[in-house]
Amino acid sequence: MQVEAYVPFGNWQKVETAAKAAEDSGYDLLLSAEIANDPFAPLVVAALHTSRITLGTNIAVAFPRSPMVVANTAWDLHANTGGRFFLGLGSQVKGHNERRFSVPWTLPVPRMREYVQALRAIWRCWEKKEPLAFEGEHYRFSLMTPEFSPEPTGLPPVPVAVAAVRPPMIRMAGRICDGVKLHGFATRKYLERIALPALNEGMKKAGTKRENFHISGGGFIATGATEEEVAQQIEMIRYRVAFYGATRTYHAVLEPHGWQDLGMKLHEMSKKGQWEEMAKQVPDEVVHAFAAVAPYKDLKGAIEQRFGGLTDSLIMAFPGNPSPGVQKEVVQDLQSIDSPFKEFATAW
Repeated sequence: MQVEAYVPFGNWQKVETAAKAAEDSGYDLLLSAEIANDPFAPLVVAALHTSRITLGTNIAVAFPRSPMVVANTAWDLHANTGGRFFLGLGSQVKGHNERRFSVPWTLPVPRMREYVQALRAIWRCWEKKEPLAFEGEHYRFSLMTPEFSPEPTGLPPVPVAVAAVRPPMIRMAGRICDGVKLHGFATRKYLERIALPALNEGMKKAGTKRENFHISGGGFIATGATEEEVAQQIEMIRYRVAFYGATRTYHAVLEPHGWQDLGMKLHEMSKKGQWEEMAKQVPDEVVHAFAAVAPYKDLKGAIEQRFGGLTDSLIMAFPGNPSPGVQKEVVQDLQSIDSPFKEFATAW
């Protein structure tokens, strides 16, 4: 299994130290996210101070950016890291697209499918010197002059993953992408009964081998050096489960467990602004369904039970900031967990 870490958000001065520490501790991936800051900029800093670790976005919001803009940024990161860049995209929801980014909203699954296809058409134009001729419903690209075309890299294509919660987007990821980024608001039962069958359906249509497809996420981790630290993490996850569980879009995750009534209760409380009280409504049984829970010394077994055979990569955060030696030991322990993913396909 691969282990992921995040770069510091919002402070580029801290990225160099954090990136070096993540690489020294043996992490496989170093990720940025689009929350309150740009997701690409800190990875440039990390690229200049690392040599092995894969760098990626988890995620960059796609639709406010032209595929040409994202293609340029991803190309530069991929080329300047010797092929260590992994592009993670997300659609975001209608309200954020229309009211935060001021871009028109259309059905996200067909639009994201076309977005990824457009990226690959642009990259093939640059790498293989093919004419740029992409015509879709949402995106059209037909002009690329030599002075605006970067030099071929000689590298494999940039891997692309999309964030997905519901089966249609998950199915599309399996058919079109190199990976999928599953939401933390997921249980093993939901993954086994709903998410992964949809993913396998898409991969089968594309002829994609599971060993070349990367699955990350799909749950939370509550851990720490002491029982007190683990308990604190459990309460943080309890709040996150309540937060996501209040959104009716996510109630499909609760259905396999028969927890729809809990979802509706949380939804009604959220409309009243009762955010602090909502977490108290989430029982321990529910928290443990969403998370692997164990101190560091027992974490490998807990993750194997919760994620084993389903997920290839997980974000590992260390509460209490333990020593680099402890972090390295835990990371190596988790990396010994077997997972289906081996490598991305390298053919253009």
